[in-house]
Amino acid sequence: MTIQNTKNLRKQIAPFEQSTTKESIWQIINTIGPFLILWYLAYMSLSVSYWLTLIPAILAAGFLTRIFIIFHDCTHHSFFKNRRANRIVGTCMGVLTLFPFDQWGHEHSVHHATSGNLDKRGTGDIWTLTVDEYLAAPLKLRFAYRFYRNPLVMFGLGPIYVFLLKNRFNRKGARKKEKMNTYLTNALIAVLVVLLCLAVGWQSFLLVQGTIFMISGSVGIWLFYVQHTFEDSYFEENEEWEYVLAAVEGSSFYKLPKLMQFLTGNIGYHHVHHLSPRVPNYKLEMAHNNTEPLENVPTITLATSLQSLRFRLWDEENKNFVSFKDIKYITKKSVPVQVKSEL
Repeated sequence: MTIQNTKNLRKQIAPFEQSTTKESIWQIINTIGPFLILWYLAYMSLSVSYWLTLIPAILAAGFLTRIFIIFHDCTHHSFFKNRRANRIVGTCMGVLTLFPFDQWGHEHSVHHATSGNLDKRGTGDIWTLTVDEYLAAPLKLRFAYRFYRNPLVMFGLGPIYVFLLKNRFNRKGARKKEKMNTYLTNALIAVLVVLLCLAVGWQSFLLVQGTIFMISGSVGIWLFYVQHTFEDSYFEENEEWEYVLAAVEGSSFYKLPKLMQFLTGNIGYHHVHHLSPRVPNYKLEMAHNNTEPLENVPTITLATSLQSLRFRLWDEENKNFVSFKDIKYITKKSVPVQVKSEL
């Protein structure tokens, strides 16, 4: 893709960057409303059987994922035209999804600005080592990386660590405004939890919200993982890295069934989102369908996305992801490399 083509591509996306207040408000209604109803049904069904509770809980987890997408759009200031409206709604959605608005907004902005850049890994992304880095790493670091990349850890312990623990603390170097937003979010979460425990009992609260949280948390991490971890993704050293190429080649088009596309807020059109974070989620599909160069972006389906579970390391020489087993057949280079660890 030439420089002229990348400029034209961004121009073609520009008309879809305007949010529509009516559509944004309607999305809040058709997301929060069903979530609250399903949460209540899950609670009521506990008196019959926990197995029955799983039905509304799974659906509620889908709507909680959709709530996160609203939060996500607000951090990009793409959900409303007014920045203050984005901040207020985003902070409220952050309470429901356990994410501080400013803290995550900062990390996610860094992710967008550095996605696929091998020299700028470590903030707001999935920990990824190259083959050479892994082969040169000490045994302790290899073990830590394998532990981190284990699906049970990433999609099981991951939500607990990130949502419940990491998000409760401010990052080093955070400004006062960001710190205060984290404190406010934590306080509101605590108040909400106490009120719900008083209303339904702490056991019922844990059974209902705990189930919803684990399902939606795992789905959220899976979506983030699979949309950047597919075989022929995009990673380059800083000198060769290019924003538009990182967006259209390093972010997948995750083609999902319509119901799942609805519950995940169209985030499967991740290439469009990375190309322009200002496009609200309800216009991502429209932008994709009306931008001809995007017809040939990397596309994955539910079935093919499962292959990403075996991808562990980036092979710089062949420009693709490989598994741990694959490196047995890759000759270790003699040139020393600097290992990039998780920050």
